[in-house]
Amino acid sequence: MNYRAPRWLPGGNLQTIVAAKLSQPYTGERPPFARQRWDTPDGDFIDIDYLLPQSADDAPLWVMFHGLEGSSSSHYALACADYARQQGVGFAVAHFRGCSGELNRSPRAYHSGDYEEIGWILQRFASSHRGPLCAIGISLGGNALMRWAGEAGRGAASTVRAVAAVCSPLDLAASGEAIGRGFNRQVYTRMFLGSMKPKALAKLKQHPGLFDAQALMGAQDLYAFDNIFTAPLHGFRDTADYWTRASAKPHLADVRVPALVINARNDPFIPAHSLPAANEVGQYVQLWQPEHGGHVGFVAGAPPGHLGSLPQILGTWFQQHTS
Repeated sequence: MNYRAPRWLPGGNLQTIVAAKLSQPYTGERPPFARQRWDTPDGDFIDIDYLLPQSADDAPLWVMFHGLEGSSSSHYALACADYARQQGVGFAVAHFRGCSGELNRSPRAYHSGDYEEIGWILQRFASSHRGPLCAIGISLGGNALMRWAGEAGRGAASTVRAVAAVCSPLDLAASGEAIGRGFNRQVYTRMFLGSMKPKALAKLKQHPGLFDAQALMGAQDLYAFDNIFTAPLHGFRDTADYWTRASAKPHLADVRVPALVINARNDPFIPAHSLPAANEVGQYVQLWQPEHGGHVGFVAGAPPGHLGSLPQILGTWFQQHTS
């Protein structure tokens, strides 16, 4: 595995923003999806978007868990869908609750350590698909996926052949601090809160008294937002408790299924010093920490660039474990 950003695209912020806003995630027509709604055991629902046409039931299937406020329309999802289409591999995006364009029913939403939800989703895929199952987690979704892999231990291999976490904040406290200051605070934090606050207020209208609306509107960073909304709604005492207990980094040594953990060292969201070292993971975990890439960027080619590098790396990894 190797990657180096093109000369015209220096720095982690540019590599992040250009990938998300300007680079071409697919060739030809936009990958088409068909939606299925799954009822959850607690009376709620999630939406699954399947790439069309669906692959044969004995072909490999990639299941993607998106990042914070992501969806099947995110640049990385479209890039992986395009690659899967070319390779004849099945591909599906499992939307976290409230991320498919429709508010979910229950008071809860989703969070970075939602490993029980990950486990339920993967088990359902495994029960209905005869071919090899692989899972990809992007950013928040990758932390939750690796949290599941650590909790499941040897049992994970009965569900999936391999997993991959891409640009995931495995140390949530370090990443939360980084995104809450300087340029990150002015650009990325504002972007996320611009989406998360209206959804939280819609949840409050759905479930009156769930939290303090005035306090939420006053939140200026993810720490404050998580303290008011994410942590208490999902059984955590506060943000500090949530970020500590939900982080996957302390659980990487417990992973017992082939796992590729990708983190660019110039990711503006994730400080390089917080990334796991080889002696902090078990033999099943392969770390890849290139100097370039930004946050789920990995742009290649001439301006404005294309996003084929990451899907190719994931494809090589999964092929090693499904062929």
